[in-house]
Amino acid sequence: MLLDDTHMQTTFLKDLVTPVFPQSPYSFLAYLVEKKRIYRFLTAELGCISRTEFSDYLYWASEKLPNIAFSTCVEKIEFADGVFHIHTDKGTTLARNLCLGTGKSPHVPECMKPYIGEHIFHAAEIALSPRDFTGKRVAIIGGGQSGADVFINALRGTWGKPAKLDWVSRRPNYQPLDEAAFTNEYFTPDYVEAFLTLSPDVKAREVSMQKLTSDGVTQKALLEIYRELYQRFDVNNEEKWVRLLPHRTVTQLLSHKGGYELFLENGLANQLERLDADIIILATGYESRTPRCLDGLRPLINADSEGRFQLNQYFEVEWAHSDTNRIFAVNVGMHSHGIAEPQLSLMAWRSAQIINRLCQKPVFNTEAGPALIEWISPTSLVEAFA
Repeated sequence: MLLDDTHMQTTFLKDLVTPVFPQSPYSFLAYLVEKKRIYRFLTAELGCISRTEFSDYLYWASEKLPNIAFSTCVEKIEFADGVFHIHTDKGTTLARNLCLGTGKSPHVPECMKPYIGEHIFHAAEIALSPRDFTGKRVAIIGGGQSGADVFINALRGTWGKPAKLDWVSRRPNYQPLDEAAFTNEYFTPDYVEAFLTLSPDVKAREVSMQKLTSDGVTQKALLEIYRELYQRFDVNNEEKWVRLLPHRTVTQLLSHKGGYELFLENGLANQLERLDADIIILATGYESRTPRCLDGLRPLINADSEGRFQLNQYFEVEWAHSDTNRIFAVNVGMHSHGIAEPQLSLMAWRSAQIINRLCQKPVFNTEAGPALIEWISPTSLVEAFA
């Protein structure tokens, strides 16, 4: 989300190209030089840049690529005569290979789906329309970074001052992003290579254990929120109109007296609670969905019991014609490649892996360097111990 004072959670060096091709003209540093602000950027000593600036960098890079077609809807993809026929609202394109990067869709809890509209919406849509929360009872559902970003903006009156502001989270507290040095080793090619060798059950366990490495709230954001609350309600003695409600799961939603009534299960006290709201913002994450344009190919694609693509190490989808025509998919492989797969951290490396596979030669050097952590011991040591 491009809200006021929101920042990236990774270093600017993990851009489109730098980790695999630092001399590329499409790097973030090249962007700064062309924009004539490299020296001011260096003087600013920014640990993490704003999302606004990174978004502008991506737009700058896209403008330099003549083969991008924006505002084009892919309606259907067929495979015939050894090629893909990509039907769009502007015509048909033929391709020998495909790379799918359609992203994830906002996750909406089942009890909320019948009510989605002007007053109940996903956080992904908050900046897409004018909002006015003045005098309204506002509830934010979700305790991750998106929830924190919406909360601090609502607290500061970005959309007008609410009469009441509640922040609800299933988590036991508002938990920080795990940014420790050794934790960041999960976001390296050598960890991905080790992860690929694990069984599906072990992969699922590891991803679950590592959740806060990607879904926690930055320490900076948590501290900003805490200080803002302290200044308002302890120092300035404002009448309290904000509530923090962790350890609560939304179980039901009903229309009630021109607004909505939320029923919450308090996991700490093991009791049911209710909450009234006029506006409900869902910071409830995202989920992978196979786009409808692939319906014609679905019978040819190998998916697991949960409908997820089966990917090899090169992010290549297993399907009926893999020998002659490749389908690559990005941002859908957390179950196969680990917690880093949908993140920006390995974006350049992932793209380089795909390009190398397509070209059948090492266009880019993607080999992992010497590992700092020995994730899996050499077979010889295992045999010796046995």
